[in-house]
Amino acid sequence: MLSDLNLSDVKSIPVSLVLTSVLLSLVAYYVVQRTRHELRIRKIGGVKAPSVGTNPITGGYRTAIMVRAQLKTEFLEFYNGLYRFATPASPNCVEMQVSPRQRFLMTRDPEHIKTILTTKFTDFGKGPSFHELWRPFLGDSIFTTDKAQWHDSRGLIRPMFIKDRVSDLATFDRWATALISKLPPSGQTVDIMDLLYRMTLDVTTDFLFGGSCNSLDNPRSEFARAFNDVQAIQMMLTAVGPFHVLVPRWRYYRAIAKIDEFVMPYIERALAVPQEELAKLSSSSPDFTFLHSIVQYTRDPKILRDQIVAVLLAGRDTTAATLSWCFYQISHYPEKYARLREEVLSTVGRDRAPTYDDLKGMTYMRHVLNETLRLYPAVPYNIRAALEDTTIPSPPGHMPISVVEGDVVIYSTLAMQRRKDLYPPASEKFADPDLFSPERWENWSPKPWQFVPFNGGPRICVGQNFAMTEMAYTMVKIVQKYERLEYRGDWHAQKHEAEIVGRPSDGVRLGLFSENPAGSI
Repeated sequence: MLSDLNLSDVKSIPVSLVLTSVLLSLVAYYVVQRTRHELRIRKIGGVKAPSVGTNPITGGYRTAIMVRAQLKTEFLEFYNGLYRFATPASPNCVEMQVSPRQRFLMTRDPEHIKTILTTKFTDFGKGPSFHELWRPFLGDSIFTTDKAQWHDSRGLIRPMFIKDRVSDLATFDRWATALISKLPPSGQTVDIMDLLYRMTLDVTTDFLFGGSCNSLDNPRSEFARAFNDVQAIQMMLTAVGPFHVLVPRWRYYRAIAKIDEFVMPYIERALAVPQEELAKLSSSSPDFTFLHSIVQYTRDPKILRDQIVAVLLAGRDTTAATLSWCFYQISHYPEKYARLREEVLSTVGRDRAPTYDDLKGMTYMRHVLNETLRLYPAVPYNIRAALEDTTIPSPPGHMPISVVEGDVVIYSTLAMQRRKDLYPPASEKFADPDLFSPERWENWSPKPWQFVPFNGGPRICVGQNFAMTEMAYTMVKIVQKYERLEYRGDWHAQKHEAEIVGRPSDGVRLGLFSENPAGSI
């Protein structure tokens, strides 16, 4: 009987026997849960994708290689390298399994992206695990929630991105002009990426709060540094999957506290405005901000904080990174920059500020930005979890791939948009897809779902027009002033740094040459 078992009997049990029993129990649990998961895969009626890791050992090894690739700024090479395990039945989708009840499927197939974002939109979402992992940073915002919560968040944000708001270019003009004032004399070297990140932060905080954080005047901003730190750590937490518990978080939480320290005073001031005064503010008023808009619908400080931080992330980083890549590429092709400048000058001259219609009418400018987004989509890797048992398609003649509720699909628009087999053969009219060629857009349009820089379907980016307008406006202002650009550094050594938003790893150091530099004859 258990009552007859004394302490000396327990102490006499060998430690090795206890450890062996625990290990066997864990193995038995893993096998049972894994078997149940396999049965669900079969029950759904599909098959598995080719595996790159089938258990905690091989999956852990693959994750370690991934972490090393991320630290060496070689994540795209790692991601594309996974497809050496692909098969004709699944040429662009592979999977890895560490825990017994969850698989990670990696894909660069446009049909999978279409299925996840539209055809089976309700089957996929961010999922509870992603929500919990990202909650400290983005809370219950539009980027972390599903279903009713996501729909409510989108409803809060959408009104401030209508055409009438975006076409008011005063904010863009103010900060593009401020950026140009920070550029050095003609021909001197400057890291324009640093200035672009600071400018877009000023634009976004001005748009959100009606007053900026003055990042252009304060290059050592604690808020900007904290924002960068959080994103780097958040990317690592997400990338390592079930091993995220091993990642230290003290810097992460300290940086989030700095972000809240910056954001919350604005929210408190907005909440202090009486409702009747808010009601008097017209949405067309220049004093009407994003924060004013959402305070009319909710007085919950946490909801306000979460939506503000989400828009800060989308508003600053995506635009700054795309502009940085654009200047990196076009500085390498003087003839393309000259053609862009010719279009700008023929439309608005050397001094006139462009109107919204001017920007929309600049065809080559649009091709330049689209080509940049083709090579460098702002969010290069994205995640969706299966909210119920479902499938994603395989090539004709093959069974679909089963996706069990809780499985995670990682899709890369960066990897997909660089697949050469999705493009016409290289010719005089169509440059090699690896090359930056805005001219390709004159006689070619990508097939549906093969160019998705702003996602698609119901979750398509609500700020797409805002971002494109801000980028075009900034480009126009710089191109008006500078006759040519010169890249300063090893152009071929530049790497793609894959954090939440993909950016140049080595900055973008340029010499910008004015048409009439001071002191010239």
